[in-house]
Amino acid sequence: MSGTTGHRLVGMNNSPITSLTTSGLLTDKVAFIIGAGRGIGAAAARLFAREGARVLLAARTQDQLKAVTEEIREAGGTADYVVCDLTDPASVRAAVNRSVELYGRLDVAFNNGATGQLPGPMDQLSEADFDHVCAVNLKGPWLAMTAEIAAIRGTAKHGAIVNSSSVGSLMGNPQLPAYGAAKRAANSLTASAAATYGPEGIRVNAIAPGPTLTEMLHEWDEKSPGTIEQLNAQTPLGRPADPEEIAQAAAWLLSDRSSYVTGTVLRVDGGMGA
Repeated sequence: MSGTTGHRLVGMNNSPITSLTTSGLLTDKVAFIIGAGRGIGAAAARLFAREGARVLLAARTQDQLKAVTEEIREAGGTADYVVCDLTDPASVRAAVNRSVELYGRLDVAFNNGATGQLPGPMDQLSEADFDHVCAVNLKGPWLAMTAEIAAIRGTAKHGAIVNSSSVGSLMGNPQLPAYGAAKRAANSLTASAAATYGPEGIRVNAIAPGPTLTEMLHEWDEKSPGTIEQLNAQTPLGRPADPEEIAQAAAWLLSDRSSYVTGTVLRVDGGMGA
């Protein structure tokens, strides 16, 4: 966890400069993280705790949540977890409200839950798979934001929300058409929420990661060998992101250091969209 420092520096003409006290990006904030059992969400939970937040992890898989929570606690952070199904409205509301029960309020939320689809043209995707992709990647963030805004409004009064989108939402996505479409629609929800709740002091943004070394990417590469290599060739930085690199962007958007940023979809894509 980031500490605080304060010391004297010497500036021009040997005049003393007293440095400002600094602390973690999220010191004293209560953070709720959906999809926190693995990948970007787990990296975000670890990072947010190091940056001073008290975190509540949510996902469907209890074993994964428990492991990440215990890791954070062993490192000196404050963490707990709750099992949550993004397709179940009651489950989402209960998970968000748990943060208030545990910590007394909610300041920030990172909606990172997602599901992929079988890669391929849209005419080869079943209707059931299309519905599931939309239920998790579009309706899920809507359910989460609705509950989070109520919790922030009722406790901390102001705060910030970040939704996890995808660089695939910002361009044609022939291999993941339903996934890209659902994420693009979530971008619109993000902008609408930012415009609606900004006057109350609630900021809402999204991040659009490029290829990131998560289980989803590895599964895609297994089903379509060479995918990671092809994506690297399309990325100016020439590599996929580590999950913590994406989490760093979310942490900044949730922090007070981005206090004038709302309604944006921030590319974190290694230059893929350049």
